[in-house]
Amino acid sequence: MKYPLLHKWHVWLGWLVGVPLILWTASGLFMVARPIEEVRGEHLRSEARALSAIVPVAPLLEGRAVERLTLEQRASGPVWLIRYKDGGERSADPATGRLLPKPAASDVRALADGYYAGDSRIASIRLFPKEREPLELRRGRPAWQVGLADGANLYIDAESGSLLAVRTPQWRWFDFMWGLHIMDLQTREDSSHPILIGFAALSLVSLLMAFWLLIARQRRKSAQRTI
Repeated sequence: MKYPLLHKWHVWLGWLVGVPLILWTASGLFMVARPIEEVRGEHLRSEARALSAIVPVAPLLEGRAVERLTLEQRASGPVWLIRYKDGGERSADPATGRLLPKPAASDVRALADGYYAGDSRIASIRLFPKEREPLELRRGRPAWQVGLADGANLYIDAESGSLLAVRTPQWRWFDFMWGLHIMDLQTREDSSHPILIGFAALSLVSLLMAFWLLIARQRRKSAQRTI
């Protein structure tokens, strides 16, 4: 063997990076196996409704700076959606400009019926403050969780009543695999941390070693054939 030390290091690196390489490949395969639209549950969202023909009155802003102001058509009619620069959100009646009350549990059921296009029944309704939002939401917003009998969850903003997210069982598996892929099962958002960078660098070194050993082996075989 012409490069015994290199071969030895390559074997040990192979054992070290073998597990993350398997995890990266398996998780990547899982994530691309289904269309992302299906994973996100877009087929469970009702189609966007056309806005009613109205002359909207500007909403009352309570002296708070506004980041975004949009009109949304809901099953009950059009509403203003107000996103404040301080992070808060509210909805307002475009006919009067008055702020609408924050949705109660009874309002959330009606909102969910308007947002949801599937046929599973509502099994639970639960309020989460933004400090204790479920890991699967990660929007930094207080939200009502509408749990469906088939395991899917709708998340409705607890201040404005807008639909924040649809989370299906398939999405949770996708999210878990994404956490494995970036080696961050705690927040599943940090794709640039020392553990991931370190294993990626070691994997690259191991592959470069493998290519060098392969080329050296092929050259040695060619030299032997010419003798």
